[in-house]
Amino acid sequence: MRKDPLWWTGIGCALLAAVLTALVVAGWRPLLAYDERVARDLHAHAVTHPSVTWFMRVLSDWVWDPWTMRALAAVACVLLWWRGDRRRALLVALVTLAASVLQQGLKLLVGRDRPVWSNPVDSAQYAAYPSGHAMTATVVCGLLLWLLPRPPPGRAPGARVVAAWSVAVVSVLGVGFTRVYLGVHWPSDVLAGWLLGVALVALATCVPVREGGCDPVER
Repeated sequence: MRKDPLWWTGIGCALLAAVLTALVVAGWRPLLAYDERVARDLHAHAVTHPSVTWFMRVLSDWVWDPWTMRALAAVACVLLWWRGDRRRALLVALVTLAASVLQQGLKLLVGRDRPVWSNPVDSAQYAAYPSGHAMTATVVCGLLLWLLPRPPPGRAPGARVVAAWSVAVVSVLGVGFTRVYLGVHWPSDVLAGWLLGVALVALATCVPVREGGCDPVER
């Protein structure tokens, strides 16, 4: 298991997330200055472009909302259970739940304040770090991609697989951008959500659900 690239990807992302968390807690000035500069510039654009802001809110609050993502994970669990693949159904459910617990626990422990604006274009509750939107999207999209069958050796992925990867990448990157654009997160909040999400999916999919170690989807 520990020689698998997925395992090392998960370990690497977890370590990077730990370093980033330490820098945020310590108040490392270069990181905070970068966060403030990017957040300020994007917020200025959001204030002066209400139509773009409205579109970003639709994407952030509905299309890529954590509850939308959890609903997709729930549908995947039901389909897997119905097909008799109960171990993978449980894994998807447990990882999605673990992501929620982890992000809420870190929010409580770090207690980072969200950006404050005199002219806000959106609002959000609770602490900022890490971004729950970014982490949930990364976890759910990663799990759904893990469930896709791989093409036989020597064959290129089919159009559906390419489309699924494209949608997943756009969703994960897009939701992170919308959270900073709407002024409810700092860039490092989003980066932490991405790193933690990748770490969680990579390590969880190394669990030997079936024989063969990591990524045990039948081909």
